[in-house]
Amino acid sequence: MTVVIAGAGIAGLTLGLTLHQIGVPFRVYEAVRRLKPMGVGINLQPNAVRELMDLGLTDDLARIGVATQSLGFYSKIGREIWTEPRGIAAGYHWPQFSVHRGHLQMLLYDTLVARAGADCVVTGHRATGFSAARLHMETTDGPLDAEASLIIAADGIHSAIRHQIYADEGPPIWGGAILWRGTTQAAPFLGGADMILAGHDSQRFVAYPITPPDPGTGQTTINWIAELRTDPAQGWRKEDWNRQADLADFLPAFEGWRFDWLDVPALIRGAEAVYEYPMVDRDPVDRWTAGPVTLMGDAAHPTYPVGSNGASQAIIDARTLGACLKEHGTTENALLAYEAAIRPRTTGVTLANRGTGPDAILQLVEDRCGGEFDDIETVVPRAELAAHSAKYKSLAGFDVAALNAQPPLIGPV
Repeated sequence: MTVVIAGAGIAGLTLGLTLHQIGVPFRVYEAVRRLKPMGVGINLQPNAVRELMDLGLTDDLARIGVATQSLGFYSKIGREIWTEPRGIAAGYHWPQFSVHRGHLQMLLYDTLVARAGADCVVTGHRATGFSAARLHMETTDGPLDAEASLIIAADGIHSAIRHQIYADEGPPIWGGAILWRGTTQAAPFLGGADMILAGHDSQRFVAYPITPPDPGTGQTTINWIAELRTDPAQGWRKEDWNRQADLADFLPAFEGWRFDWLDVPALIRGAEAVYEYPMVDRDPVDRWTAGPVTLMGDAAHPTYPVGSNGASQAIIDARTLGACLKEHGTTENALLAYEAAIRPRTTGVTLANRGTGPDAILQLVEDRCGGEFDDIETVVPRAELAAHSAKYKSLAGFDVAALNAQPPLIGPV
């Protein structure tokens, strides 16, 4: 193989589709034995949707997701702070989509296998490290190596390949926030295709639909996230990572969050299953590339889930890397060009998401008025809110005018 990819998540599968598009031989190795649609909802920003559309997935995205129409920030009592249009409604040439992460992953996998053949993704092979251009893996039959021109680590926040490059880095950094995530069948709220964030730094709630309304019941699948912040000195037990949650641990804190337009406790109670996650990231590093090996996605730049940018950036990583391989060939120069294009931006996003991301306006309003106001203009001028939103879009790479004017990274299939 010319390129081997460790990890069949969104980053690795998008890179596989991209390499197939540009004619570079590849193989993806994945730790799990069988891919299943795991996870909950995510958002795909227009810059990422553009790339998926260029991969020929336009109709599929419309089938599995919802074209998000607006993003709204609300205080802890449900008062509107700031709402802005998203996607096509905001003037982009491409929509924003809210989708189930697992459904997107399976769409990418099924499309890749259909185009490149069933043997392009090998499951049950967990990356353990590398030497030169040889990927070391563990399988049920024992250790196995795969040799290639280049190795791409898309093996997530616990990346074994990143650990080899940064052996002293330690575990992901937990700042004290715990996320409880679930999906609930419920009636649409507000306009029916809206994403909302309510609360402040120590307690907030996020919700958005990830399926169109059912023709029979009128209900949609609403993805939601409840967040509470605790003292990080308590530590986090690794065995509790992504565990099924007990509602008693967080629901009482949200019992009073019944707004005119959304009943938060009812939404939480209606979930079939709720999962608990620590909100973690890692400090940015000064290089991703070690000879013929580089990092991408969460292996390269794990960040807080703020600004709906994680999965989108993984897709941009893959397409940018593909463009660099197309220009420079399957060489280390291509990896260095990719890193130079992506790492500075993701460093800025990771640091911004720790406190100055788009959600920061929630705490600003909480500090100034406790979330109670009649006119937001008397608390935070709308011009200030607009400038804060525009600054993050520019930092994260999806400013409307800049993205619309930007030439395609690779172009359509």
